[in-house]
Amino acid sequence: MTQEELFKVLVAHCKEYGYIFPSSEIYDGLAAVYDYGQMGVELKNNIKQYWWNAMTRLNENIVGIDAAVFMHPKTWVASGHVAAFNDPLIDNKDSKKRYRADVLIEDYLAKIEEKINKEVEKGRRKFGESFDEAKFRETNPNVLREKAHYEEVHGRYLKAEAANDLAEYRQIILDCGIVCPISGTKNWTDVRQFNLMFSTQFGSVGDEANTVYLRPETAQGIFVDYINVQKTGRMKIPFGIAQIGKAFRNEVVARQFIFRMREFEQMEMEFFVKPGTEMEWFSKWKEQRMKWHVNLGMGAENYRFHDHEKLAHYANAATDIEFNFPFGFKELEGIHSRTDFDLGNHQKLSGKKLQYFDPETGESYVPYCVETSIGLDRMFLAVLSHSYKVEQLENGETRTVLSLPAPLAPVKAAILPLVKKDGLPEIAREILRDLRCDFNCQYDEKDSIGKRYRRQDAIGTPFCITVDHQTLEDRTVTLRERDSMNQVRVPMAVLKEKINEKVNLNEILKNL
Repeated sequence: MTQEELFKVLVAHCKEYGYIFPSSEIYDGLAAVYDYGQMGVELKNNIKQYWWNAMTRLNENIVGIDAAVFMHPKTWVASGHVAAFNDPLIDNKDSKKRYRADVLIEDYLAKIEEKINKEVEKGRRKFGESFDEAKFRETNPNVLREKAHYEEVHGRYLKAEAANDLAEYRQIILDCGIVCPISGTKNWTDVRQFNLMFSTQFGSVGDEANTVYLRPETAQGIFVDYINVQKTGRMKIPFGIAQIGKAFRNEVVARQFIFRMREFEQMEMEFFVKPGTEMEWFSKWKEQRMKWHVNLGMGAENYRFHDHEKLAHYANAATDIEFNFPFGFKELEGIHSRTDFDLGNHQKLSGKKLQYFDPETGESYVPYCVETSIGLDRMFLAVLSHSYKVEQLENGETRTVLSLPAPLAPVKAAILPLVKKDGLPEIAREILRDLRCDFNCQYDEKDSIGKRYRRQDAIGTPFCITVDHQTLEDRTVTLRERDSMNQVRVPMAVLKEKINEKVNLNEILKNL
């Protein structure tokens, strides 16, 4: 199955099993807007809990807030969003579709990298154990040709970015023969800048004075509340403020499901430090955030750092944690050293003092800030795409399974009476009453036991508990584990303990 085929199957699986639905589907939907279904909202909440607890429980000097979506319009002037929050967009005249010019070029560069990697894999298969990858990359003519082309295009792209040269963006697209994915043509318009913020009217009078924006990021809510949190919480530098919340960007979205949406959710933490120490903290948070991701058990090889060559206007250092999605390595989380740009600008524009007084040194200063920012929807997609598997069984059948990290799984255990008679449903209901205050459980008595197992596999439920006639005799049940499909006989009295060992979120938090 190709990556593109896997992606299509995953989207269909999400809808079939209640993870994600197209928003307003009965009205033919709304582009790039999705609803989380009954399973999706549980997985999403579990991811939030993992992040929130890792930030606020495991760090004495990090607290949380929940700032409003609506903010004073001057907030976005100070942050630079009104003047600089733009994307270079290009239209295809035949398909009438709009794309980000920089993304078209980056996707083209990614395809060159993919060609190089395919050549390397061919060499690996050809030469076996004697294969020297470094030498192969330095000498193979196909690799060298593609590498030279990559460097030439990449160099032009970086210069165009630095100079904000929109004409050069278009010329690169034309020179590389990049076509519209819909029409397959190269009939492109000029590249134009487009501000990504949604605006709306605040209050009942529709004049310009009442124009406000839906926040394009959650970070600014933290910055404008920084002084309130610092004073009321008696926080000492260094300290952090965490927040989970919705953000809105008028993105141009092309075939990437929930990876890039117009309404999305962020998990951000701003860590305030003394100026001059920001690079030390930047390195520490890089290490800590990567550890948080790898701790889920989805394979360290599926993550990598990507340092920014071009920095945002507010940063003096930036890196992305990229994940190997079905469509390749893409940004999952950003770690940025934002200097004092935000607090400094808010202090200037508001006229309010946002300095920190250091009681140990007696000096006052505007703190520098190190930010960790992760897209909750992207994290959801990373977990789901990595977990989706179609397995060939020994009996020749196949099963579809979501091997979700057990603490994140929407349903932790399914209680299944073997038949709907002989007192088995009553005992199953007894087990449900005993477990449901500790775990999200499902009760299912419809269809054969095999079909019920497959349904729970597709949902991603770590454990199935089967109540049968032996249960009537000795109060033992069959406990089936999702990934291995192993079945063991256990007393009803130890079910809570057995399940808790695998699904308790605190157990993985202890590893951080």
